[in-house]
Amino acid sequence: MKEMKNRKIRKENKEVHNEEQKEAEGCFISEVEKVSVLLQQTAEQVKSTADEFYMNMSETKDLTEVERHAESLKRAASNTSKALAQIYVVYDELNARCKDISKQRKRHKFISSAPANTTIDTKEREAAHFAGGINLYKLLLVCFIGSFAGVVIELLWCLLRNGYLESRSGLVYGPFNLLYGAGAVALTACLYRFRNKGSWISFLGGMIVGSVVEYLCSWGQEVLFGSRSWDYSKVPFNINGRICLLYSFFWGLLGVLWIKNLYPRMARLILRLPNTSGKVITWLITVFFIFNAAVSLVAVARWSERVGGEEPSNRFEAFLDERFNDERMERIYANMKF
Repeated sequence: MKEMKNRKIRKENKEVHNEEQKEAEGCFISEVEKVSVLLQQTAEQVKSTADEFYMNMSETKDLTEVERHAESLKRAASNTSKALAQIYVVYDELNARCKDISKQRKRHKFISSAPANTTIDTKEREAAHFAGGINLYKLLLVCFIGSFAGVVIELLWCLLRNGYLESRSGLVYGPFNLLYGAGAVALTACLYRFRNKGSWISFLGGMIVGSVVEYLCSWGQEVLFGSRSWDYSKVPFNINGRICLLYSFFWGLLGVLWIKNLYPRMARLILRLPNTSGKVITWLITVFFIFNAAVSLVAVARWSERVGGEEPSNRFEAFLDERFNDERMERIYANMKF
């Protein structure tokens, strides 16, 4: 027992010396860190007390005191776990915000750094912007920009990989694909709350959200039109050929890239829209997208019927056959298979 107390004293002296050495070296020590050191010391005392109980329990007739002590330790462990979780949440967000601000301040030769999300938050509050936060206006604008940017990026990827341009549009009018828009909205809506936290959360969230969106889009297209635009049946670890582990991993990477880099750039662009005219522009584009999506839905449905050998049954279907003939539809939907 005496040796145990001596070890305890030596350990406490060593911890005090380590703290003094850190302070002497200019290392910042927060009050929470000091409390954590005291908690470690207290835990050692608890261990010593428990050792005394172990030695005397077999000879003790009334174990009430031991039981009360055990219940107290259980409550202490619960309180400590909650405090640890809260401290880690604060650390993770403080560390993430600090890294984002540091990246924002770096200067690159060819492209400007993405603004930190915390910077965007501040500017939106100061301007009382109509698309501030995660409201309907913000999500609509994200959908429009994502629908366009996704098509452009995939066009460039197709050019680099295959050496030629091929349509990746999902609507009959303009270079827009609502799959990318829906993905951008889903990532924004689900990951927005984690924008100022560690990247690992965005990675896991991106994997889940992207995979769900991709699966639902594939399933919906097959139910509505009996067609598929992609099939992962030959890729390992796939689910019904609609999603696979490899692309889920890519969705995770995209989640981090999106919420830490692409979304703040997009939000900075949206901030340039004036409050009054910005609302009008948003609703006008919304009407255009609804009309575009409705026409695209009808045109693809009629295309599917033509592939099945069905002749037009009325003037409207004849108009669709003339306006959106097979050649035009194959050019727009280059990868669609019935």
